[in-house]
Amino acid sequence: MSKTVLTVDDSRTMRDMLLLALEEAGYTVIQAVDGVDGLETLAAKGADVVITDINMPRMDGFGFIEGMRADPNHRTTPVLVLTTESDAEKKSRARAAGATGWIVKPFDPVKLVDAVRRVAA
Repeated sequence: MSKTVLTVDDSRTMRDMLLLALEEAGYTVIQAVDGVDGLETLAAKGADVVITDINMPRMDGFGFIEGMRADPNHRTTPVLVLTTESDAEKKSRARAAGATGWIVKPFDPVKLVDAVRRVAA
């Protein structure tokens, strides 16, 4: 059975690119447009792995990860941060919130799928 990946990103282009890369690798993909939508989607549908952006309207990636980690069902669900940000302070803030890994945009689809495979194992 295929694993489900939730992608949380306010950019339709980025969601489409993630969908393509992940579906080609055999994953089921569900999508959310920001942190609020992400938490609602995760609560309704669940996911084996989450990929989230940091800079989004309504609720950013940090708030989303913290909200997700507050839910006992998703305390251990792997979260990969996919963002244009690369500064160390933001990385450590994401790690403190509960992020599993960090991928800088633009992403290489092969490396992204490898990262998902590693954390989803």
